[in-house]
Amino acid sequence: MKNPESSCKMTLELPRRLRHLSVGRHKTIMSIAVFSVALLSAPVLDAQRSDTGIPHLVKHGTATQLVVDGKPFLVLGGELGNSSASDMNYLNPFWKNFEQMHLNALIVPVYWELIEPEEGHFNFTLVDSIITAARQHKLKIVFLWFGSWKNSMSCYTPLWVKTDEKRFPRARAKSGAALEILTPFSDESRDADAGAFAALMKHIRTIDGPNGSLREKSYTVIMVQVENEIGMIPDARDYSPEANKAFKAAVPQELINCLETHKDSLEAGMRNSWEENGFKTTGTWEEIFGQGLSTDELFMAWYFGKYTDYVAEAGKREYPLPMYVNAALIRPGYKPGQYPSAGPLPHLFDIWRAAAPHLDFLAPDVYFANFSEWIGKYDHRGNPLFIPECANSQSVANAYFAFAEHNAIGFSPFSIESLEDPDHNQVSQGYKVLHELTPLILENQGKGTMAGVLLDSAGQEDKITLGNYLFTVKHEYAWRFAERESGPTPRVGGMIIMLSPDEFIIAGTGMLITFETRAGGNSIAGIGTDYEGRFVDGKWVPGLSLNGDQTNQGRQVFLRGGKFTIQRVRLYSYE
Repeated sequence: MKNPESSCKMTLELPRRLRHLSVGRHKTIMSIAVFSVALLSAPVLDAQRSDTGIPHLVKHGTATQLVVDGKPFLVLGGELGNSSASDMNYLNPFWKNFEQMHLNALIVPVYWELIEPEEGHFNFTLVDSIITAARQHKLKIVFLWFGSWKNSMSCYTPLWVKTDEKRFPRARAKSGAALEILTPFSDESRDADAGAFAALMKHIRTIDGPNGSLREKSYTVIMVQVENEIGMIPDARDYSPEANKAFKAAVPQELINCLETHKDSLEAGMRNSWEENGFKTTGTWEEIFGQGLSTDELFMAWYFGKYTDYVAEAGKREYPLPMYVNAALIRPGYKPGQYPSAGPLPHLFDIWRAAAPHLDFLAPDVYFANFSEWIGKYDHRGNPLFIPECANSQSVANAYFAFAEHNAIGFSPFSIESLEDPDHNQVSQGYKVLHELTPLILENQGKGTMAGVLLDSAGQEDKITLGNYLFTVKHEYAWRFAERESGPTPRVGGMIIMLSPDEFIIAGTGMLITFETRAGGNSIAGIGTDYEGRFVDGKWVPGLSLNGDQTNQGRQVFLRGGKFTIQRVRLYSYE
């Protein structure tokens, strides 16, 4: 398979923010100017130097932020169901719901089979309709390219691709059976996909770019996902003739050069596989990494990454919006082949970063309960965090945590159109408050002045140091015994933002918070003032004063569960 030349863009291993010094669950948070020698991916750095004004990524302290229309933008998104964007008559009734839920962006599929139903003949009517409707409802769009792969399979490829197996060969199982997966070892498939994607990006530039024919005062399309949940299943690797030939050939020198350059900072699994075979720099995949499923997965990750990078590069030549790939995560105990293997998963970051330098970041689709664990793995080594897909039944407290604790670019529940009661569902309630907080969140990302909290049980607590105080955050059920006995414990959480060493914004749901001073000795922390309120056009508007029973006579701050609220708290100390 022919591949364009690319330089090694892997990132050195460094702490995310140098703000957490952990002992157990105790986190000390400091404002530190982080000196980073990390080699971020080329597109991010190019975007920082960009004068075009199109949506791009920039560094903000230790965070990376998305800039849209010249300002940082926090994606309060929702992803449409897989086929919901294929028919405007189906989609049109939902636009008002999206506004009512306080979304500012939609994550929308674009289907290769619909934009190129005949080879070389493109129809962008559906794309134009979506952009136009989004503008009318003041929403931004992140397009998902359902090209060669969607959830591993090639189900959204055009019929002229599906029916011409000679030109567009399929991956094969170990048994030799053909799979509903295009092999990444085909130049014909890669070039066809890249050509269609480039045509899409050119069209988006033509209508929504700097001189777009339909663009008004702002950009509507702000990012693009390339392919969807790439991976091999039910075997860890492709056994097509093209794949077998590549597997028995020498490991590409391009990858070897990257491994040697970043030998001391490789992911543990990757480094161990290489080390166990003597850090060889020539040989086949099995000679360099050993025999087994892990080597099969490394092999596939390289070629999936190269294929996807070729598609992304073709699109960026037409219109260089930020681009990323997403990953289907691994169920506990599953081995390669039992999950969509070789996608942009944390243990394969080294491979994907080396193979696909034209992608700006790698993103997780999070459906598992251990949300904080997974997003921590993606907020890693200079990789900006974006959650393009998660269960719409999950607590929106996850979004608060992601924005405050991990400087996330955005958050997006899946099948957003299926949520009922758009005025009062949890997304609507949580996003309403996040919309008010957005300027403050963006201002504080990357500064070490913000912390996020997630709690799943009455016995959990989190200790956070900000300013002059140590905060102990507990689940509301640690105090509200009646609710604790009445059913399952809901996930709660939120964020704490430091306005000054003695003043804080606390937002979220279901949290009980007490304070200690950092001064030591006999110094005691007290609540000076505590107001529940809201932000209007970025300005604080106080409401109820909560210095009585609501704070247990000045001893704690309480955010009741079942709703999302904001409190502004000023602390003081006395002896």
